[in-house]
Amino acid sequence: MRLILFLILIHSLWAAQGFTQSIEKIYRLPIQQEIAGPVRKIVLDGLQEAQDVGADLVIIEMDTYGGAVDAADDIRTAILNSDIPVWVFIENNAASAGAFIAIACDQIYMKPGAIMGAATVVGADGEKVDEKYQSFMRAKMRETAVQNGRNPSIAEAMVDGSVSVPGVNDSGKVVSLTSEEALRVGFSDGTFNSLDELLSAKDLQEAEQVVFDSGGVKSMVLFFLRPEVSGILLSVILLGIFFELQSPGLGLPGLAALIAAILFFIPSYLEGLALYWEILLFLVGLGLLAVEIFVLPGFGIAGIAGGILMLLSLVLSITENLPDNSEFGFSAPDPNGLIQSVWVLVLALAGSFGLALFLMKFIPKTSMFKRVAVHSELSSKKGFKSAASLKLNLVGKEGVALSPLRPSGMVQIDGTEWEARSLSGWIDRGNGIRVLQQENNILLVQPASAVNSDT
Repeated sequence: MRLILFLILIHSLWAAQGFTQSIEKIYRLPIQQEIAGPVRKIVLDGLQEAQDVGADLVIIEMDTYGGAVDAADDIRTAILNSDIPVWVFIENNAASAGAFIAIACDQIYMKPGAIMGAATVVGADGEKVDEKYQSFMRAKMRETAVQNGRNPSIAEAMVDGSVSVPGVNDSGKVVSLTSEEALRVGFSDGTFNSLDELLSAKDLQEAEQVVFDSGGVKSMVLFFLRPEVSGILLSVILLGIFFELQSPGLGLPGLAALIAAILFFIPSYLEGLALYWEILLFLVGLGLLAVEIFVLPGFGIAGIAGGILMLLSLVLSITENLPDNSEFGFSAPDPNGLIQSVWVLVLALAGSFGLALFLMKFIPKTSMFKRVAVHSELSSKKGFKSAASLKLNLVGKEGVALSPLRPSGMVQIDGTEWEARSLSGWIDRGNGIRVLQQENNILLVQPASAVNSDT
């Protein structure tokens, strides 16, 4: 029996030595941020590029606290199915989804002080989710460990502390392994101070190294796909729409929302995360909202429908899609990610609403706002009158705009100030106006120049 084990060990060492001697080109792939759509794209593209350039080995340089399980599962599957051997060098952290990915690699190496483990599934609020998700993750971790000859019980214990592994989690807590512990229990194949030291120890220092290139346009696209950046863009979109509805007309809030929407959708579309029909939903919703603002002032059916379509588009654009089996690109959103995306949007809406209330209270006190805002006191002592306060027929009267009408503002007719709303686009301050209608306590006007040109 001892002889058989010895022969197996000698064969393994010989095979490993023969493998390293055959490596002439190494492809280096970084996982240095939260596991999400952008990282999945980096890894999948990187593995394909490694194959295209004829790499003999892929080394993932990892430092992550984890992230989305669905993205990690796609990466794990791609690594297990890779025709090229994949190693991982854990520089600091391989937590949660990072541990899931690391276990899928053919070999694991760690830097002194690095940590791997703690793969319990948690929700967006950071709390542990239902047992069915934990059971699914335990099975995934167990199967992944088995495929690479690692102890499946330790992999399960990284998800659930109730899985007992003597000498590993005697305390009954979820397992996280230091570099020394991982080496002792067979989850690490070695500890090195740097990747260069690892390559030198494996006689690979002379091998050609190709590093994943995320520069230029790709780097910019990946930057806007980072969860924290896309979250900010989402908030700007929602805030811009909110403030634009408070003061209709394409002003600074509307422009900010438009720019944020472009930066939100285009990178997602280029990386295949947002489909064209999801972006089309947003544009249709934006068009309906524009109709509500410029054509049918108020907030009725067009505005409500536009708002619903825009929110639906935002939810779908941050939800992963199922594989597309149609020629038209109408792949459906993944139901498992749809609920999470809805919660993300709800949290963004709540945060944006709270920030909007704060800004509405704070901005009027700023010096910049005081320079551009109209501060006339709308009292009868200062000449202000509402159309309902006098039984006057002002239709046909001409005056001047005291403030920009976008579309609402103040006008002056015969020395008296009135509330007014433009029926034909913006009217700048100081321009002449002509009253077309009186409706309750507001005058409906148009530029006097338009009337004169018609006559």
